[in-house]
Amino acid sequence: MADVARLAGVSSQTVSRVSNGYEGVTEETRRQVLAAMEELGYRPNSAARALKRGEFRTIGVITFGLATTGNVRTLEAIATSAAHEGYAVTLLPVAVPTQNEVRGAFSRLGELAVDAVIVILEVHLLDAVTLSLPPHVRIVVADSDAGDRYTVVDTDQAGGSRTAVRHLLDLGHHTVWHLAGPEESYAAERRAQAWRTELTEAGRPTPPLVRGDWSAESGYTAGLELARQKECTAVFAANDQMALGLLRALHEQGRKVPDDVSVIGFDDIAEAGSFLPPLTTVHQDFAEVGRLCVEGVLRQMRHEDTEHGTTLVPTRLVVRHSTAPPPPR
Repeated sequence: MADVARLAGVSSQTVSRVSNGYEGVTEETRRQVLAAMEELGYRPNSAARALKRGEFRTIGVITFGLATTGNVRTLEAIATSAAHEGYAVTLLPVAVPTQNEVRGAFSRLGELAVDAVIVILEVHLLDAVTLSLPPHVRIVVADSDAGDRYTVVDTDQAGGSRTAVRHLLDLGHHTVWHLAGPEESYAAERRAQAWRTELTEAGRPTPPLVRGDWSAESGYTAGLELARQKECTAVFAANDQMALGLLRALHEQGRKVPDDVSVIGFDDIAEAGSFLPPLTTVHQDFAEVGRLCVEGVLRQMRHEDTEHGTTLVPTRLVVRHSTAPPPPR
């Protein structure tokens, strides 16, 4: 900094003000300082600045796996929103979702110097009495039923699922079968509960639930089972990837979509419109989930009033060509 000050003919304090973006420096002086920085190859010491300010401009993200569309898209949205606010993201995947692993993850993030933490929980963890997050840490939780203990941002899982089932019933289907996600998944259980509730309130029978593991391969396996159910004319798949496998199984078994069986998914992945046929699905606004997560931790960092509880991000139905009225009896 002293070298830059000498070359630019200014004080070290002026160099500091320019490097930190403070106002009160004339444009001519700013240009002189920036030119001197470039000539000398000067870069501000971010670690020293962080210690001085008491913040590191970094948000930690703990996630329990990156295999699902929801986790990956949420992480992408968090990183984009954080960058827009001038923050970096430090990612810490946790292979085994246990209390000890959670404690270890927070400890490691503390060593890596982060200002706040966003936890992406795709599995039932905060529902359990045995699992808790460290107190006095700025935390926002995504995709979890954490109640009023934390600040939570989640997609409206139930609302989106009920909209999907209602769409199929409104087309004239007597009932709707469900291809659910894994039992340990919070999102999968929310969607399955909403499926049951919508059918019950409509006075329709609830068929046996069939499970997959979010993958297209599991959707294919479940689809072979569903294809044998001749009374099955409509299926709500808990995600688009399982719906893809389901479409393949129905095709191989001679069940036409949507002439014989209507299929609806959840997520609205980028490829959903290119399925054969293009998939009717529930759109999740991952960008808004990520933005609200970042906004939540920034409010805590700025000591603004924040209330614990859940903010739900609305979904919307995207109707394409995989759903139609049932075949005539």
